[in-house]
Formats: sequence, C-alpha cells, structure tokens
Amino acid sequence: MPTPVIPDPLQMAEDAEKERTQIENEAREIEILIKQTNGEIDKLQQRQTDMASRVRQLEANLDSYPREEIKHTYAGVHDAQMRLFMMRNQLEQLQNKQRVLQRYRGQLDRISAIGRQLAEASSSVLVSGEGTPSVDQQSIIQIIEAQEVERQHLARQMHDGPAQSLTNLILQAEIVERLFDTDQTRARAELGNLKTAANATFQRVRDFIFDLRPMMLDDLGLMPTLKRYVQTFESKNRLPTHLATQGELAMPSYVEVAVFRSVQELMNNALRHAHASRLQVTLDLQNDPAIVTVEDDGSGFDVESVLNAARQRGSSGLANLEKRIQMLGGKIQFQSGTGRGTKVRVELPTG
Repeated sequence: MPTPVIPDPLQMAEDAEKERTQIENEAREIEILIKQTNGEIDKLQQRQTDMASRVRQLEANLDSYPREEIKHTYAGVHDAQMRLFMMRNQLEQLQNKQRVLQRYRGQLDRISAIGRQLAEASSSVLVSGEGTPSVDQQSIIQIIEAQEVERQHLARQMHDGPAQSLTNLILQAEIVERLFDTDQTRARAELGNLKTAANATFQRVRDFIFDLRPMMLDDLGLMPTLKRYVQTFESKNRLPTHLATQGELAMPSYVEVAVFRSVQELMNNALRHAHASRLQVTLDLQNDPAIVTVEDDGSGFDVESVLNAARQRGSSGLANLEKRIQMLGGKIQFQSGTGRGTKVRVELPTG
C-alpha cells in the first residue's frame, strides 16, 4: 500500500479553521430554523386546542350542524395533528444536527490546534532520518488512513441506506402525483404506502445516526448507550445477546468512544461472519485497563491467516479496529478455531 502524502500541518490548521467558519454559518442558520419551527409548533398547538374546542361543541350539538361542516371540522383536526407531528419531527432533526455540528466544531478546533503545534515543531517532528517516517509521522499516517477508511465506509452506508430510501420515496411521490388525476382511490392507497415508507426511512436514518455517533454516549454515558445498542441489535437481528458489566470506572470520553466502537465492530463482525446462535458481551471496568470481551458460539476461523489477510487489505474492520486500539496503547487478542466459536478480548488504558 503506497505511503500517503503527509499534509502541511499549517495548511491543515487553516483548512480546519475555514471549515469551522462554514460550520458556524450553518449552525446560525439551523438556530434560526429551530426558532421558526418552535414558533410554528406553538401556532399549531394553539390551533389544535381551538379545533379540539370546536369538536366538543360539535359533539354536544351534532344535530344542529350540517354534515359537511362536521366533516370539514374533523378533517381540520386531522390536518392539524399531522402538521404538528411533522413539525415536531423536523424540530428533532434540526436539534440532532445542531448537536452534531457542535461536536464537529470542537473536533475542528482540536485539529487546528494540533496542526499549528506541528507546524511550530516541524523541524524536529516531521523528519527523523533519510526518507524514514518518524514515530510522530507514522501516527499521522495511521490517522489519515483511518479517516479515509471511515469516510469510504460512511459513503457506502449512505449510498446503500438513506440515499436509496430517499430515491424510492421520490419515485413513490411521483406515482401518487400522477394517480391523483386518474384514480383518486388508488392515489390515496399509494399515499398511505408513501407515509409508511417515509416513517420506515425516518427510522432507518435515526438508526444510521445512532450507529454514526450515538447522542446517548454524550448525554447519558457508556453503560446506558451499550445497553440500548445491545437491546436494539438483539431485536433487529434476532440474535440472542447478553451484556454483563462489572464496575463503573470513570474514563475519558475518547476511551468511552473506543470501548463502544470496539463492541460495535466485534458484534457486527460476529453477525456477518460467525453464523452464531448467541453472543456474550462482557465489560469489566473495575480496574485500569478497561477490558471488553465479545464471545460467540459460531463457526470460528483460523486467526493467523484471517488477520494476516485483513492487515494486507488494510480496509478490513478487524484490521482498523486493531490499529485504533494499538494507537491508544491498548491490546486486542483473538481466540478462535474452525468450528470452535470466537472470543475477542480488548484492553484499553483509561488513564
């Protein structure tokens, strides 16, 4: 695999600062949209209250009102409820995006600071020998490679998931639009299908966001996030999965992320390749280092040959996991054999 070109640290810092400016502009636009959406929600809630009062009047004197007025009132109530539901969904999405941008802005600040520090110390950091990367340079290479692999993974997920679903929604909407001129009964049925598909797509997007970066990890911490992830994984994939935890050692946020990503990668790897009938996840936070164990009763594999092949490819999930853990000063051990299941043990320093 060719050695990637090391970017100029100062240019890296300047690019991060430019990106931060764009993020700030986008964040301001989202803040305006959130205020507008909250205002619209307040109006819709008031409208719903008014409509509810109107319905009570109708129901108390049904014989006094024309059928069309009753029908129109109930249709108005339904419309108000649907609009309020949609606006609340929109507000939730905007707030989620706002939180993501805030975290991204913090990451850009750190990249900018690191870039400027590297630029100041470039004469002693970037070169250590004739054409041989230094330890610091090798670390930068590993970071760049990990970023590129993660971007490729996200691009594939976006293409196969939300992007494809949204394309299908557009096609369904066009079908409904054409049918309204020729067959309104069928159009209404298709509209119901479209609503169902939109709700399913919305749920897939939420799952995608959770996989990308669970909000719970920042809001509630590692344990609740892992429990939620294991429960969802078990329900979605019909694979019995048990989570056992010991202790609650306080850890830096980057270690919590590493622990969560390790469990996530190992569980998904077992799902894809092990053909297991059960999974056991154990998290030991009693002492330093934190210890994560993921064990399955699946088909197993030849550890040496599979890992060597993964390292040569460089884009394998296991190879990338191994790199990330080693960069954090941790260890990963595989115990497996054909037909004997697999047990993976990860150790991560918490200090």
